[in-house]
Amino acid sequence: MTSLGQTVAALTRRRRESARSASTRNTRMTSVEVVPNPGGLKMLLHVPNGTGPGAPLVVVLHGCTQTGEAYAEGAGWLSLADQFGFVVLCPEQATGNNPNRCFNWFQAEDTARDRGEVASIAAMTRQVIADHGIDPARIFVTGLSAGGAMTAALLASYPDLFAGGAIIAGLPFGAANTLSEAMGAMMQPQARSHSVWGDKVRQASAHTGPWPSVSVWHGDADMTVRPASADALVQQWTDVHGLTGAPQRARTPDGRVFDVWLSPTGQSLVENHRIPGLPHGTPIKTAGEDSVGTSGPFLIDIGISSSLEIALGWGIADGVAPSVSEPASREQTPEPPRASPRHRSESPSTRHRPSSGDGITSVIENALKAAGLMR
Repeated sequence: MTSLGQTVAALTRRRRESARSASTRNTRMTSVEVVPNPGGLKMLLHVPNGTGPGAPLVVVLHGCTQTGEAYAEGAGWLSLADQFGFVVLCPEQATGNNPNRCFNWFQAEDTARDRGEVASIAAMTRQVIADHGIDPARIFVTGLSAGGAMTAALLASYPDLFAGGAIIAGLPFGAANTLSEAMGAMMQPQARSHSVWGDKVRQASAHTGPWPSVSVWHGDADMTVRPASADALVQQWTDVHGLTGAPQRARTPDGRVFDVWLSPTGQSLVENHRIPGLPHGTPIKTAGEDSVGTSGPFLIDIGISSSLEIALGWGIADGVAPSVSEPASREQTPEPPRASPRHRSESPSTRHRPSSGDGITSVIENALKAAGLMR
């Protein structure tokens, strides 16, 4: 089991490595000014040659220690944009906001609608829509780790803006309210009912539906953000969508299987991709058919082109879609989501603390301060 000290040390090491590599990388993205920008983020944009009105938009959120362009390039999003004609927007965190360049997904002032970092990302998205004639029905968001958790925050706070999202090694919306709680949630999210997780999304905006589709990707060997976070994400979004039954089993052309919850008309609403042997990072495939992306920190060549599969699922790329077959067996699938009761089992103002108590919070805060990651 990875200790807190090992996690902090790894983040610090990756921050230095990313800084060195960023200084020598050629740029494919353009820096654009955005107003308003309450979260103080940098806006990077890639518009492929020949892209006209009505193109889709993908918002790509990097993980801790990464830069926007390095992650978008490494995960293959820029190459896919060139191939299939969609626009890529990369909000980038500033070290003044977070010394480790993590999006502040655990702070209410950065995740509540019309506030902080999510408000900046929403403003960037709307600016790209206006400037480039983006199809407002085909706007998607994806992110890794802290970027994945911020993806969950955007889907919750701005469900009217995004048609779908893909959360890679991330956490559910409302999993933490402070940095120390965030570190605890990465180790083990709070045990909450499906409806309580769902209520956190429903209470984040005045939206009543339809809700964005959600694709959850997580490695079963992830010791940085434990796979239990993926289970909580699935519980949260199946409840939001009112999905009460067991999932179907879907199979990709190369034989990989995953769970999918479908709408009555057969549309994918929630997907759960659990990748065997994958540690913390985005799964990519760098050789062979359908390869896309480049290996790097938290960009792991495991023979799965996750970005391509995500784009296929959103309908913004061409290829062979997964086939849906029989219902998944109980042995292969987390507990099916339950019905979504509309009564509130917890007060909206209730603050959840890590179940381990104040001791673990103090230990985490001291470790982060010692590493220079928390003031």
